[in-house]
Amino acid sequence: MRLEGIFDVREFAGQKAHLEIVDDSDSGWGNTGVDYIVFTDEAGTPISATDAPDFGTLSLTLLSSLSAGDRASADVAGESAEEVFRCLATGGAGAAEKPISPSRSQASQKLVGAVSRRMTLKPGEEQKAVFLITWHFQRVEYTSPIFTSGWEKIRDFDKLKRHYAKRFRDATEVAVYLAKDFARLSGETKLWRQTWYDSTLPHWLLDRSFLNISTLATTTCHRFDNGRYWFWEGVYCCQGTCTHVWHYAQAIARIFPEIERDLRERVDYGISFNAATGVIGNRAEYDPESATDGHAGTILRTLREHQMSPDADFLRRNWPNIKKAVEWLVDQDGKDGKVDGLITCAQPNTLDAEWFGPISWISSLYVAALKAGAEMAREMGEAITADRWEAISKQGAYLIRDRLFYRDKYFIQKPDSKHLDAIGSGYGCEIDQVFGQSWAWQVGLGRVLSEPHTRKALESLWRYNFTPDVGPFRKGCQIPGGRWYAMPGEGGLVMSSFPDPEQPNPLGANPAAFYFNECMSGFEHQVASHMVWEGGDLAEKGLAVSRMIHDRYHASKRNPWNEVECGDHYGRALASYSVFTGVCGYEYNGPKGYLAFAPRLTPEHFRAPFTAAEGWGTYSQKTEGGRQKVEIELKWGRLRLKTLSIVPEAMLVTPRATVTLGGHRLEAKLTMDQGRAVVTFASEAVVSVGGKLELTLDA
Repeated sequence: MRLEGIFDVREFAGQKAHLEIVDDSDSGWGNTGVDYIVFTDEAGTPISATDAPDFGTLSLTLLSSLSAGDRASADVAGESAEEVFRCLATGGAGAAEKPISPSRSQASQKLVGAVSRRMTLKPGEEQKAVFLITWHFQRVEYTSPIFTSGWEKIRDFDKLKRHYAKRFRDATEVAVYLAKDFARLSGETKLWRQTWYDSTLPHWLLDRSFLNISTLATTTCHRFDNGRYWFWEGVYCCQGTCTHVWHYAQAIARIFPEIERDLRERVDYGISFNAATGVIGNRAEYDPESATDGHAGTILRTLREHQMSPDADFLRRNWPNIKKAVEWLVDQDGKDGKVDGLITCAQPNTLDAEWFGPISWISSLYVAALKAGAEMAREMGEAITADRWEAISKQGAYLIRDRLFYRDKYFIQKPDSKHLDAIGSGYGCEIDQVFGQSWAWQVGLGRVLSEPHTRKALESLWRYNFTPDVGPFRKGCQIPGGRWYAMPGEGGLVMSSFPDPEQPNPLGANPAAFYFNECMSGFEHQVASHMVWEGGDLAEKGLAVSRMIHDRYHASKRNPWNEVECGDHYGRALASYSVFTGVCGYEYNGPKGYLAFAPRLTPEHFRAPFTAAEGWGTYSQKTEGGRQKVEIELKWGRLRLKTLSIVPEAMLVTPRATVTLGGHRLEAKLTMDQGRAVVTFASEAVVSVGGKLELTLDA
């Protein structure tokens, strides 16, 4: 942590001072640097308050309509908070109703004030007082508490302000805006909350999969007044909206899809993009070099952002650079003299080192990115390109199965004889080994890796890496160190295990090896969601992993909104939303008007919220008396549908479909495809707020 400021020591005048600086960290990342200690009678260079980097305004506002006999009061006077509240409670002079007048104090003193409403309640009567706390700090900190080089490479950063500075002059103007539109703003907020929790899913799962979206409201995430979004990895930790961390996150794209579209277009295929090579810079201005996993993940995110759009405009605008980005991955594949679907050259990645040789998790992301690229190429009318990429993807999937599946248990990284000193998981059972398949489920790509081998790999993660108590697990591990994100007595899915005692693990000698000995929730959420998507007994195991994370972040222990990894409110933890989409079996493609559900929990009676490109609402299905009924109800915006796909109950082998919208029957065609009932409408159906689409399947 970096501390700077002025300490008022006038009360110690004439006494001897002793300064003690203690570094209590024993990790390699801990350090203490102290400089520029000055004793002075001048409190720094005098500047105008409005020029101070932390200058801003705060407002406390009372929204209330007064009944006869009620009183409202405001006061900014008082020596202390206790004095102000005493006056308010006794109705003294300090509580008199009067306009707020300007008040001044020294910088070292506090302004104390209050607003209040006095109410008289009859037995059983209820009244409400609404208070607003608003703030306005338009300057963005130039230096961070941890990294001093986080911002300075952003063009014209010293001129940038927070985005809300374009809309509001100060905190009072924010309060006025809220007061004028409070009914709508509070109403829509409550409507979303009601919609989210109006579900048959367990309350704990709804909490754990959604709470991390609050990271957007922390200093991990920023939006400047030029419209650009810019994210740390965690609060003031690791710069530049890092591709290899943020591609794990699924929540933002599903809740605020315009944010992710802007990041792809403005940053990944704009500021970060090298048009000559096709490289997507890992950290925008801060690091223009590639991270192989983050690069592949960004191509997969691009397909997701296209799917969460109302039309194909986003894809059309960015297609030339998307195509170059996919070809860059193919070029990496070809660095060993052949393009076969396995990347073997240096592969910088999210574990902060270059790995070498064929690596199951990175090549699985590669084959999934190729298939995503092929999907987009076909939509752009480039069938030849799509066929070539898909052929490489299939070949890569075959080689991953053939060369990297170890002893019929799990996928590995095969050591590169030329780089045995480089770090790697080697023959270990690593947490992300089938990440590409996990990503493929999130964007409706279906199978990209062999099903039986993928399921065995996930079973091995459960067998070798999952533990209800990480204390004994880590004590018996051959790798020293590692941060304690899960403490002894707590459970989790550890990053890597090394079940084969005959193999040297991990590869190489690198300080980053301690990662293998940790429980980091973003990685765990990724695996949990994948297990759920695979279904069967794996779904139950995936929910157990998710529940273990939830229990670690129970409010009695830690902040349930703050899953930590390197920094607070860490971006990778937004992978938690992928567990929710997995439980729902949710697939969506806005431009195609396609929506699908395949619930993994209580499909006979299921109800959950869903989001789309232009709206959100509730999906439900219920089976009674040999009939399955599906309802889609919009709560906000609209939903354009051409195709609806569901999984019918087992007794409905050859079902008949009836579809109505707002009580009016729609013409539709039902086909069965690999166990799914696919309903295609004769013309586009538009579901609006208050409207309900109903599908009934009969035997």
